[in-house]
Amino acid sequence: MTPSATKSPTDTAVRTGVRTAVLTVVRTATGGGTADRATDRADRTDQAVDGATDDAAGGAADGAAAGAADRAPGGGSAPETAGLTIAGDGSYAARLARRTGDAWFPERWTLDGPEPYAVELPGLQPEEPGSDVLPMADGRVLIRRSVAGRHAFSLLYPTGPGTGELPLGAVECERLALLPPAPGGSRAYALAPGPHSTAIWLVAGGDFGPEHVADVPGRCTGGVWLDRTGRMLALDRETGGVTKSVAVDLERGGEVTALLQIADGSDDRLLLADPDSGLLLVRSDAPGDDRLGWGVLGSRRPVRFPESLRLEDAVLTPFAVQPGQVLMPESCGVALRIESAEGSRLGVWRPAGRRLLQLASPEGWLAGAGLWSAEGVLRLPCAAGTGPVGVVDIEPLGALPLDPRMDSACDATTEPAQAEVAGQEPCGALVTPAVCKPVPLQQAPLTSRSQPG
Repeated sequence: MTPSATKSPTDTAVRTGVRTAVLTVVRTATGGGTADRATDRADRTDQAVDGATDDAAGGAADGAAAGAADRAPGGGSAPETAGLTIAGDGSYAARLARRTGDAWFPERWTLDGPEPYAVELPGLQPEEPGSDVLPMADGRVLIRRSVAGRHAFSLLYPTGPGTGELPLGAVECERLALLPPAPGGSRAYALAPGPHSTAIWLVAGGDFGPEHVADVPGRCTGGVWLDRTGRMLALDRETGGVTKSVAVDLERGGEVTALLQIADGSDDRLLLADPDSGLLLVRSDAPGDDRLGWGVLGSRRPVRFPESLRLEDAVLTPFAVQPGQVLMPESCGVALRIESAEGSRLGVWRPAGRRLLQLASPEGWLAGAGLWSAEGVLRLPCAAGTGPVGVVDIEPLGALPLDPRMDSACDATTEPAQAEVAGQEPCGALVTPAVCKPVPLQQAPLTSRSQPG
């Protein structure tokens, strides 16, 4: 049974004082020294609020009135935080935060201006720690709240001394989770698992509040966008006790296509995808234990499982892939969070580099958050102590030169997926990614092979 949606009447967004609100908050957080940096953001914020009156379902967020002094990120104790979610274009980010002993509140980061800064968006009531927030491209923040068996959505934005809120409606179901930010940043989607299928909902950016998009048979989790248009979505679907990633076409009623089928009984999950190069980062137990691997969307080459991505005493989780490397998946930089008994540290890897570069985490790094530029700059959001938020830029790919063996001639025929051995890393012909009809990465049983000459 498909969950039902409850619509909210269109509220008139408050336009008054938006420009003053942004400037006041930044000045309070930094002592007034760099308040002018927010000037170039005010016009975008004005547009965001104007858009709220024209399109009541254009996004979602949480919050209501609070004084500008109370919202200042730099005042008082350092906030506890949930994970930071970054918009697909890198312009904004959002998270839940709270100061010691205080209530949880949404916080919006602006990342694409001359200097990053944060604006707190507290509401009239404290937020539950289980609420979800997601940044929209127009500067508003979508929030999901659980209210009496429903999942209610709203858009939050700063208005004068307080927080404006635009209710979007609610979805009535037991469980629901927001998907990662959609390409373009004007829409937001969510998954609602049921007994036999998983519903996909458009919860922000529709015409009339939350809209049911599709039902996918089986229990689905995860969520990775495969293109730049927001049409193709990869989900990890569990059926018969086995998990495989599938591609869902949202413009064709949720048509499902196989995506990862490494071995018949293996659990194959997609972690990250880059639409430009077609690079896929996967996690699978096909090699015999749970391993990180990589493949290319639209290619018939097997998934590789590099030894360099296997650490005995740590868990590796990729969180960002370098964009803009069209038809060059082997050269893409990949950023990973390395979690061990000693804490979190940063890992940088690329297929043609053939080794994992391990780096100390910057002070205050929000572990697992970051994004690449096409030029190879890795941007890491940081919030150290009670100081202002910041972004640390590093250029680590110079320490990972391309291995010439990746350019050697390779047999173009499909070969079995296998773990890579040092000095024997397979390579494959580059194929233009085909996001509308992904080629399943399905291979023969795992066997050894000799290095092609």
